[in-house]
Amino acid sequence: MSPYPLRTLRMLAGAAVLATNLLTLPAAAQPAGVTRTDLQRHDLSAPGREAVQVRVDLAPGSAFGRHTHPGEEIIYVLTGAIKYDVEGKPPVTLRAGDVLFIPAGAVHAAKNVGPDTASELATYIVAKDKPLLTLVK
Repeated sequence: MSPYPLRTLRMLAGAAVLATNLLTLPAAAQPAGVTRTDLQRHDLSAPGREAVQVRVDLAPGSAFGRHTHPGEEIIYVLTGAIKYDVEGKPPVTLRAGDVLFIPAGAVHAAKNVGPDTASELATYIVAKDKPLLTLVK
Protein backbone atom coordinates (compact mmCIF):
# COMPACT_ATOMS: atom_id res chain seq x y z
CA MET A 1 0.00 0.00 0.00
CA SER A 2 1.23 3.50 -0.85
CA PRO A 3 2.60 5.55 2.03
CA TYR A 4 0.53 8.40 0.60
CA PRO A 5 -2.95 6.90 0.06
CA LEU A 6 -4.76 10.25 0.27
CA ARG A 7 -2.44 11.84 -2.31
CA THR A 8 -2.92 8.85 -4.63
CA LEU A 9 -6.70 9.07 -4.21
CA ARG A 10 -6.64 12.80 -4.98
CA MET A 11 -4.55 12.22 -8.11
CA LEU A 12 -6.96 9.54 -9.33
CA ALA A 13 -9.96 11.77 -8.59
CA GLY A 14 -8.31 14.64 -10.47
CA ALA A 15 -7.64 12.38 -13.45
CA ALA A 16 -11.28 11.26 -13.42
CA VAL A 17 -12.52 14.87 -13.39
CA LEU A 18 -10.18 15.76 -16.26
CA ALA A 19 -11.34 12.77 -18.27
CA THR A 20 -14.98 13.71 -17.65
CA ASN A 21 -14.33 17.28 -18.81
CA LEU A 22 -12.57 16.08 -21.94
CA LEU A 23 -15.58 13.91 -22.75
CA THR A 24 -18.15 16.63 -22.09
CA LEU A 25 -16.32 19.62 -23.60
CA PRO A 26 -15.85 19.25 -27.37
CA ALA A 27 -12.35 20.01 -28.67
CA ALA A 28 -13.86 22.73 -30.87
CA ALA A 29 -15.09 24.43 -27.71
CA GLN A 30 -11.51 25.03 -26.52
CA PRO A 31 -10.32 28.08 -28.47
CA ALA A 32 -6.66 29.00 -28.79
CA GLY A 33 -5.46 31.04 -25.83
CA VAL A 34 -8.11 29.66 -23.47
CA THR A 35 -7.23 27.16 -20.75
CA ARG A 36 -9.90 25.51 -18.59
CA THR A 37 -8.84 23.77 -15.38
CA ASP A 38 -11.46 21.64 -13.62
CA LEU A 39 -11.28 22.21 -9.88
CA GLN A 40 -14.19 20.17 -8.53
CA ARG A 41 -17.46 18.46 -9.45
CA HIS A 42 -20.06 17.34 -6.92
CA ASP A 43 -23.62 16.03 -6.92
CA LEU A 44 -26.13 18.38 -5.30
CA SER A 45 -29.07 17.59 -3.03
CA ALA A 46 -31.38 18.53 -5.94
CA PRO A 47 -31.85 15.33 -7.97
CA GLY A 48 -30.11 15.35 -11.35
CA ARG A 49 -28.07 18.51 -10.61
CA GLU A 50 -24.37 19.00 -9.97
CA ALA A 51 -21.97 21.82 -9.13
CA VAL A 52 -18.89 22.19 -11.33
CA GLN A 53 -16.12 24.65 -10.58
CA VAL A 54 -13.59 25.61 -13.26
CA ARG A 55 -10.75 28.12 -13.55
CA VAL A 56 -10.67 29.74 -16.99
CA ASP A 57 -7.52 31.56 -18.14
CA LEU A 58 -7.67 33.75 -21.25
CA ALA A 59 -4.48 34.94 -22.95
CA PRO A 60 -4.42 38.60 -24.01
CA GLY A 61 -6.91 39.16 -26.85
CA SER A 62 -8.33 35.63 -26.71
CA ALA A 63 -12.05 34.99 -26.58
CA PHE A 64 -14.51 32.24 -25.77
CA GLY A 65 -17.28 32.45 -28.38
CA ARG A 66 -21.05 32.37 -27.97
CA HIS A 67 -22.24 29.42 -25.92
CA THR A 68 -24.77 28.25 -23.32
CA HIS A 69 -24.83 26.02 -20.24
CA PRO A 70 -27.62 23.70 -19.02
CA GLY A 71 -27.89 25.68 -15.79
CA GLU A 72 -26.64 28.77 -14.05
CA GLU A 73 -23.07 30.11 -14.21
CA ILE A 74 -21.61 32.23 -11.42
CA ILE A 75 -18.41 34.07 -12.37
CA TYR A 76 -15.77 35.63 -10.14
CA VAL A 77 -12.97 37.44 -11.98
CA LEU A 78 -9.61 36.59 -10.44
CA THR A 79 -7.25 38.70 -12.59
CA GLY A 80 -7.29 40.95 -15.64
CA ALA A 81 -10.16 42.52 -17.54
CA ILE A 82 -12.82 40.38 -19.24
CA LYS A 83 -15.62 41.70 -21.45
CA TYR A 84 -18.81 39.64 -21.20
CA ASP A 85 -21.59 39.74 -23.78
CA VAL A 86 -24.79 38.19 -22.42
CA GLU A 87 -27.66 38.12 -24.90
CA GLY A 88 -30.33 40.70 -24.05
CA LYS A 89 -28.01 42.77 -21.83
CA PRO A 90 -25.44 45.47 -22.58
CA PRO A 91 -21.81 44.26 -22.69
CA VAL A 92 -19.91 44.63 -19.41
CA THR A 93 -16.18 44.62 -18.65
CA LEU A 94 -15.27 43.12 -15.30
CA ARG A 95 -11.98 43.25 -13.41
CA ALA A 96 -10.46 41.31 -10.52
CA GLY A 97 -12.98 41.02 -7.69
CA ASP A 98 -16.05 41.59 -9.87
CA VAL A 99 -18.83 39.01 -10.20
CA LEU A 100 -21.44 38.08 -12.80
CA PHE A 101 -24.49 35.79 -12.78
CA ILE A 102 -25.51 34.18 -16.07
CA PRO A 103 -28.98 32.56 -16.11
CA ALA A 104 -29.52 29.02 -17.35
CA GLY A 105 -29.51 28.77 -21.14
CA ALA A 106 -28.43 32.40 -21.70
CA VAL A 107 -26.24 32.82 -24.77
CA HIS A 108 -23.01 34.55 -23.78
CA ALA A 109 -19.36 35.10 -24.75
CA ALA A 110 -16.21 36.37 -23.03
CA LYS A 111 -13.08 38.16 -24.25
CA ASN A 112 -9.87 39.23 -22.51
CA VAL A 113 -9.66 42.97 -23.20
CA GLY A 114 -6.58 43.63 -21.07
CA PRO A 115 -2.84 43.43 -21.81
CA ASP A 116 -2.23 40.44 -19.47
CA THR A 117 -3.71 36.99 -18.97
CA ALA A 118 -7.17 37.23 -17.41
CA SER A 119 -8.63 34.54 -15.16
CA GLU A 120 -12.06 33.73 -13.80
CA LEU A 121 -13.50 31.21 -11.40
CA ALA A 122 -16.65 29.79 -12.99
CA THR A 123 -19.13 27.85 -10.88
CA TYR A 124 -21.88 26.01 -12.74
CA ILE A 125 -25.08 24.62 -11.21
CA VAL A 126 -26.15 22.33 -14.04
CA ALA A 127 -28.11 19.27 -15.13
CA LYS A 128 -25.92 16.16 -14.92
CA ASP A 129 -27.25 14.50 -18.06
CA LYS A 130 -26.35 17.32 -20.48
CA PRO A 131 -23.07 18.64 -21.90
CA LEU A 132 -21.57 21.37 -19.72
CA LEU A 133 -21.21 23.67 -22.72
CA THR A 134 -22.97 24.02 -26.07
CA LEU A 135 -21.56 26.30 -28.78
CA VAL A 136 -23.99 28.70 -30.49
CA LYS A 137 -23.56 29.95 -34.06
